Amino acid sequence: MIASVISPAFRGILFALLIFSVSGLSPIPAARAADTVERPALRVCADPANLPFSSRSGEGFENKVAALFGEKLGLPVTYAWFPQTIGFIRNTLKAKKCDLILGAVADQEPLLSTAPYYRSAYALVYRADSDIAGIDTLSDTRLKNKSIGIVAGTPPATIMATNGLLEHSKSFPLAVDRRHAAPAERMIAEIAAGELDAGILWGPIAGYYAQQNGGGLLVVPLLKETTGPQMIFAITMGVRHGKTKWQHTVNNLIARHQDEIDAVLRGFAVPLVKLR
Repeated sequence: MIASVISPAFRGILFALLIFSVSGLSPIPAARAADTVERPALRVCADPANLPFSSRSGEGFENKVAALFGEKLGLPVTYAWFPQTIGFIRNTLKAKKCDLILGAVADQEPLLSTAPYYRSAYALVYRADSDIAGIDTLSDTRLKNKSIGIVAGTPPATIMATNGLLEHSKSFPLAVDRRHAAPAERMIAEIAAGELDAGILWGPIAGYYAQQNGGGLLVVPLLKETTGPQMIFAITMGVRHGKTKWQHTVNNLIARHQDEIDAVLRGFAVPLVKLR
């Protein structure tokens, strides 16, 4: 998923097909068999340095989901690596170097979206011993005059402005090459150190880095905002336009393995909002 939420900043998942699932489930419908047979590998488009989503060493949750489906399909997983900055889709999926992006916002224009495989929300992060503990909305007056980290250009920035919270805020960059910059980790470290009172990040990023920090931080999904941009986003996988058989195959696999996907996401402390 681009490093924040593409606003959230997003990415998608994978699979490349076989007629029978390794797990012994029923065969993939015959109408999709040709798409399965044509694929010697599950070719995934991913960022090599974008935890918690993906990494070259396979440590991200998108890597884990890719591995899960590669196993179920009996196919090796291969990657086309490119930083999730400007040109990511053009240089990977559109260039036909891979067939699946594992984190995309639903109906993102350059892609053909699959069904969502998770929903999450932007989240407020603060220390558990903070005097703002218990806050779950940006309209809470206790946030006035607090120093709050915010990723520039993301939806919560608009709501912060509406509530007069920008004066003491600290801006962090949105689109970065994560091989050379780590704004989310830096924000979390500053909150933990008391240099910031709070911060707002896309939920999967907030949950993961708060967990990595070793405890003491609370991650509160912003589910109660009633004005301004949406805070909750459905995340899908993305395939090339015109590849409807492949899209249907991916949708089928998501549906069959949703519980296992959820288990992977929970292991990375992703704040999950129920899929509709």
